[in-house]
Amino acid sequence: MAEAFNFELVSPERLLVSEKVTEVVIPATLGEMTVLANHAPTMTTIKPGVVSVKLASGHVNKYVVFGGFADILPTGCTLLAESAVPASELTHSTLQKRIETTQGEIDHAQNDEHKTKLEQFLAELTHLNGIVVPA
Repeated sequence: MAEAFNFELVSPERLLVSEKVTEVVIPATLGEMTVLANHAPTMTTIKPGVVSVKLASGHVNKYVVFGGFADILPTGCTLLAESAVPASELTHSTLQKRIETTQGEIDHAQNDEHKTKLEQFLAELTHLNGIVVPA
């Protein structure tokens, strides 16, 4: 049986998860990352994507995050999300609204660096739209 560790998923709106888990898959900026007990200390940024949480009971819950960062220690993992919702609560209209807001921000970007970051974020949201809320 896999060893359990503490996991918390926190957004500015609420604490979504605070449980003993055996595995967490996070959408790190440089690629998906699986966190298990006794993981090497790491801090990473998070891109928009799906966080898969395997509870000690074996049940898997999924959450959609819209950026943030994760602090990983051998004894646990804390993911501080810019925004997050259970995957089951995400609707096509909510995600479409985020995409439209980001497109508007791109049109008013103050400089090329900011515009490039917004374009990357838009690409990640669009990809997420096809994965989480299929047409």
